[in-house]
Amino acid sequence: MAVEGSSKKMIATQAEMVENKVPIPYRDQCAHLLIPLNKCRQAEFYLPWKCEIERHSYEKCEYELVMERMLQMQKIREEEAKLKQAGKQGASVPLIPKTANA
Repeated sequence: MAVEGSSKKMIATQAEMVENKVPIPYRDQCAHLLIPLNKCRQAEFYLPWKCEIERHSYEKCEYELVMERMLQMQKIREEEAKLKQAGKQGASVPLIPKTANA
């Protein structure tokens, strides 16, 4: 299942996320990495030096999603700026016409 506006696919299904009690704000394209991370954390009593590989892969996935959204927003802002510039150039009509000698 693809998510609109993102290059990453949803791998974890809604049923898997509900079964593993993934909080709703974390149900994104990286949820398939969060499920094993949370299982590892519970098994290791949330020791911070455990589950580093799972945590790193999950955080990398989240970082890539944020960077993708930032690039999309930058493109939107650039397009809006171009439209704004085009609107300003077309709307400006000189009040005093230029003469041939000016």
